[in-house]
Amino acid sequence: MNQTVVVAGAVYDQGRLLAARRSAPPELAGRWELPGGKVEPGESPPQALVRELREELGIETEPLERIAGEWPLGPGLVLHAWTARLIDGEARPLQDHDELRWLAPDEADAVDWLPQDRPVVAEAMRILETLRR
Repeated sequence: MNQTVVVAGAVYDQGRLLAARRSAPPELAGRWELPGGKVEPGESPPQALVRELREELGIETEPLERIAGEWPLGPGLVLHAWTARLIDGEARPLQDHDELRWLAPDEADAVDWLPQDRPVVAEAMRILETLRR
């Protein structure tokens, strides 16, 4: 069975991780996620991540490494996550989000993450801790 890959970005800047609160669809609104979106035909996952973060948040990023694992999102959808470095721009909610927060590693539980993002966020924060040392 072919699955559509959805990429999520664990975007790091100044020792913090970017979290985005969903505004749509209604069943996800108000919950937090790592921003990203679907990989389009002809795109690699890192290319899709750069495009999605530019469209949704107005930022330029550099994908660094894939976070090990994949997480089912629903029928035919699977989540892959990448660490990414903020290169340029100030993140602002342009599409599908209504609020953004930069979280330090000890603030990971400060927002209500979507269930499928929780294991990704835990690993992203572990990676962030190692980068801060």
